Amino acid sequence: MFIDAMGLILADNASIRLGELTKPRALAAVPFAGRYRIIDFMLSNMVNSGIISVGVLTSNKYKSLMDHLGNGAAWDLSRKTKGLFILPPFITSETYGCGIYGDIDGLSGILDFFKMNTLKYIVVAESNVVFNTTFNQIISEHEESGADISVMYNRDGYSNNEQSLILETDRKNWIKNIFKNPNKPVSNKASLNVFVMRRDLLIDLISEAISRGEHEFALDVLIRKHDKLKLRAFEFKGVSLRINSIQNYFSSTMKLLQEDVREELFNAEQRIFTKVKDEAPSLYSSDCVVSNSLISDGCRILGQVSDSMIFRGVTISKRVIVKNCIIMQNVHISEGCELENVIIDKNAMLRPGIKLVGQMEYPVVIGKGANV
Repeated sequence: MFIDAMGLILADNASIRLGELTKPRALAAVPFAGRYRIIDFMLSNMVNSGIISVGVLTSNKYKSLMDHLGNGAAWDLSRKTKGLFILPPFITSETYGCGIYGDIDGLSGILDFFKMNTLKYIVVAESNVVFNTTFNQIISEHEESGADISVMYNRDGYSNNEQSLILETDRKNWIKNIFKNPNKPVSNKASLNVFVMRRDLLIDLISEAISRGEHEFALDVLIRKHDKLKLRAFEFKGVSLRINSIQNYFSSTMKLLQEDVREELFNAEQRIFTKVKDEAPSLYSSDCVVSNSLISDGCRILGQVSDSMIFRGVTISKRVIVKNCIIMQNVHISEGCELENVIIDKNAMLRPGIKLVGQMEYPVVIGKGANV
C-alpha cells in the first residue's frame, strides 16, 4: 500500500521530564507496557499507515533510543531506499551554551532530509502519546479540505493533562484559535501532537522561523500564525494515553490492566511492533500469588504480585509483596520486601526487607541501576 507521505517523530520534548526515568534516556525511549518503548506506538502507527520513510529527530540522551531502533528491521524499515533515519541533534554556535534549543532548532538541522525526499505530505508527531491508529484518513481528509495543516485531537479535555494544546473550532472543524496550557479552556479538544501538512510547506515554515529567531513549533508556528494558515482539526475517538509526567506515566500504565484498554491498543489488525528479544517463559513458584497483573517473559515470581506491570527478567523473591507497581527489566527484589505504588527502573536491586510505599498520585521512583 503506497501512501504519498513521509513521517517525522520528535523523540524528546524539553518541557516534559519524567524525573529518574528520563535522566538516562530520551522520552521516546522510556520503557512502557512490559516490553515496549513509548516510541513503538507512534512508529507502528506510521508503518501500519503504509509510511515507509520515517525520520526520528533526537535532541539528547539518544543512545538508548538508537540501541532500541537499530536499523528499523523490527518495523520493516530496513531498506536500501527510504526506511528509518535517526537524525542526531543539530547544534549551532547560536544555540550552543545559551540554553535555548527548541524543536525548530532541531528541524533546521534536517532541512536537507526534507528536501531530498520526493513525497508530497509529511506527518509530524511527538512520541509522548500512546494510541493505535493509522493516518490514512487524516491525510485523505487533509488533501480534500485544502487545509495548510491538519491537527489530530481527542476530547480528553485538559484537567488531567499537562503541556496541552487546546483547540477552538467551528462546526466544520476549522480551527479558530489555539491555546497552550490555558487556565480556563475554551473546549475539551486537546491536541494529540500529530500534524499533517505538505512537505514543502514545512520547509517554508521552518525557514521563516529560523530567520525570525523562533524556537518552538507549537508556539511560534501554530499559535502565532493560526490566523494566517488554514488549520483543520481531525478527531480521534479511540483510547489514547498521554505521557506528560511521572503521574501520567504511572496512571497510563495502570490503565493497561483494564482489558478493554489493552484490546484497543494491541488489536490484531494493527500490530504494535518492537525490538524482539528471545526470553525463556516466566517461572512461577507453587506458592506465589498473582492477580490482575501483566508479567513479561523471563521472570521468576516467588512472592505476591497484584495490580502491577512486570517487565522482562524480573526476580520477585519469597515473602515479597508487590502492589500497584511498575517493575522494569532485570530488577531483582530480595526476600521480605514490600512495595506499593512504586516505579523501579531497569537493572535495580532491592536488598532484603526494604519497604517502599508511595501514593497513586505520587509514586516512589527508583532510578536505573540503583542499589537500595
